[in-house]
Amino acid sequence: MSTPLPDDSPLLAPLRVGRLELPHRALMAPLTRNRADGDVPNEMQAEYYAQRASAGLIFSEGSQPQRMGQAYPNVPGVHSVEQKAGWARIARRVHDGQGHLFVQLMHSGRISHPHTLDGATPVASSAVRPEGSIVTWSSPDPDTERELTTLDYVTPRALELAEIPDVVAGYAHAARLAVDAGADGVELHGANGYLIHQFLADGINRRTDRYGGTAANRARFAVEVARACAEEIGADRLGIRVSPLNPFNGIVENDDEVYDVLVDALAPMGLAYLHVVGTRNQDFVLRLRKAWPGIYVLNTNFEEYSTREDMAGLIADGVADAVTVGRPWIANPDLVRRWREGAAENEPDQGSLYGGDHRGYTDYAFLHDAA
Repeated sequence: MSTPLPDDSPLLAPLRVGRLELPHRALMAPLTRNRADGDVPNEMQAEYYAQRASAGLIFSEGSQPQRMGQAYPNVPGVHSVEQKAGWARIARRVHDGQGHLFVQLMHSGRISHPHTLDGATPVASSAVRPEGSIVTWSSPDPDTERELTTLDYVTPRALELAEIPDVVAGYAHAARLAVDAGADGVELHGANGYLIHQFLADGINRRTDRYGGTAANRARFAVEVARACAEEIGADRLGIRVSPLNPFNGIVENDDEVYDVLVDALAPMGLAYLHVVGTRNQDFVLRLRKAWPGIYVLNTNFEEYSTREDMAGLIADGVADAVTVGRPWIANPDLVRRWREGAAENEPDQGSLYGGDHRGYTDYAFLHDAA
């Protein structure tokens, strides 16, 4: 048992985010779980999210806005009629539980493989191959018998200048599908080494056109995507996630000036929030907090396990308006109740994080089950 959170804990204070009135400030971080057979959201995923509806706001797993944006097998997309119907089922279940849902749009860029993309070469800001390997299919042909395997990354193809407007439009189309399906909004994944981050990062972006070189040019793609989505669904239904100086997925950043430029460009749009991956001891966390005029959400990533005391402290100290929590939500669908009552937390099963069936996904016990 831990000490219960007091009723006046800043973590339990309500918060307005965009059009939503959230009951508290412990939000559920986006978590890739690879349970979408055929890349379409299914009933098991609806159950998973519905179980966690007591989160102040659920950010869905990263979901590709276009077929070419898919990172891994069995990740849901947001670009087809079937996928829209799947997200509609999830949104209904979350709303039935009095919860709120933002669908995260994640174009993976170079963090993919031809076998995931039916033989196509992944695209990126520049033709720079990531180090390492990725889980993908054993064959690029979806009509053959194939299984999951691990293969080395390939060198991506740099997006041509004439292609970029179609990619931007793909984000806006996905945002419209998500909202029309019943989601409360969408989050743009500009973090963790995926496509938007590949444009922001000076060590990856080698372009010499208007999308490369200066900080303003490297921020241009993210700004255009945000503007297109805001025009499509409303800025108060849109947020963006960034992770300055985060080397995940082979990102190389020698400076974080681009994030000051990005925040300056996004601030007038009136987005629902800025979601930053970092820790309180990183200079950019407080710098961007000061520069951002709206709701500021912080995720401490894998630097530290998210305890109730630490998360409440971040809000009490003014470091953030809300926090996103990942691993604790995996194993504790009633996490906030456990934090309120000082109850012990279930431990996540590391072997079932990615792929599989309901085991390690929808079968974690609630407190009333334990009782």
